Amino acid sequence: MRLVRFKYEGRVGQGLVDGRHVVVVGGWSGLSPEEVRFDLATWDRATLESALGGAREEIALEAVTLLAPVASTAKVICLGVNYRDHAQEVNQEAGDCPPLFAKYPDTLIGHEQAIIRPRVSDTFDFEGEIAIVIGKPGRHILRESAMDHVLGYSCLMDGSVREYQSHSPTAGKNFYRSSAMGPWIVTADEVADASAIELVTRLNGEIVQSATSRDMIFDIPTAIAYVSRWTPLRSGDVISMGTPAGVGWARTPPLWMKPGDTVEVSLSGIGTLQNRVSDEENEGEG
Repeated sequence: MRLVRFKYEGRVGQGLVDGRHVVVVGGWSGLSPEEVRFDLATWDRATLESALGGAREEIALEAVTLLAPVASTAKVICLGVNYRDHAQEVNQEAGDCPPLFAKYPDTLIGHEQAIIRPRVSDTFDFEGEIAIVIGKPGRHILRESAMDHVLGYSCLMDGSVREYQSHSPTAGKNFYRSSAMGPWIVTADEVADASAIELVTRLNGEIVQSATSRDMIFDIPTAIAYVSRWTPLRSGDVISMGTPAGVGWARTPPLWMKPGDTVEVSLSGIGTLQNRVSDEENEGEG
C-alpha cells in the first residue's frame, strides 16, 4: 500500500493510492498542513485494507498536491555518515554507534514541490536517503525484532546548507523547506528485502549518487534499536538512514544545487521523489 498526505481544494486529507487515484480515508481538515494529524501511521494492516475496500471517495492523483508524509509532531532522526563510500569520501572513520542529528518536520516538503535554497548561502547540497517510518511504537527495541516496528519506507532528500552545517548540524540541516520526503510511504510488506533497496539520486537527470542499503555501516535494525534506547519511538516517527558517496561538497569543484535545478531520489520498489529548486525570494506554496 502507498500512504499519502495531500492538499486538495484548500483542504488537507490523507489517503491510500489505488492506481492513479487517491482514496480519501479519515476525513478532511481545514487546518494548515503543519497542524493536521497524520493518523494513517497508527492504523494496522487490517484497518487500512478495510478502508481501501469500503465505501470511498476518490480523487485523481494528478489533481492533488502531495505533502510530506510526516506529521508536525513526529520525530525525524537522521543518521550522519552511514555509507562506507561516503565515509571514505569525507575521510571519516566509522564509530561504534550511529552518528545522529534531528530534522524539524517543517524542513520537509512533498513531491513536486519547490525546495528552497536559503538566501543566506549558496552552498546548498543534495543527499538522497532511505527513510524508515515507524508503525509499532516501542522503547528499548531489540535488534532482532526491530523490523516488526517498521510501517514502511519513503524517499528523503536531505537538503544540506554546508556553510551552516560547518557551524552545527542543527543549523545546516534544518533550513525551512530545504528538504523533501515522499511521494508516499510504501508499506513494509511490499518491500521484499529492505537490505537490498537500491538508491539513485539524479541532479538535472544526471546520476550523482548510486548505492544499495547493503552498503550501510549501520543497518536498519541496528538504527532502530539504537535510537529506541534513548527516546520512545512512536507511530509516524521517521529514521532516515544516511546518504552514499557523491555529495556535492566532496566534488572538485563543488556541485551545489541552484534555482531551476531538478533533484530526484529513487528507491527500488518505493518510487521517485522529484523536486525543483527555488530561491527563498521566490518561495511560494507550490
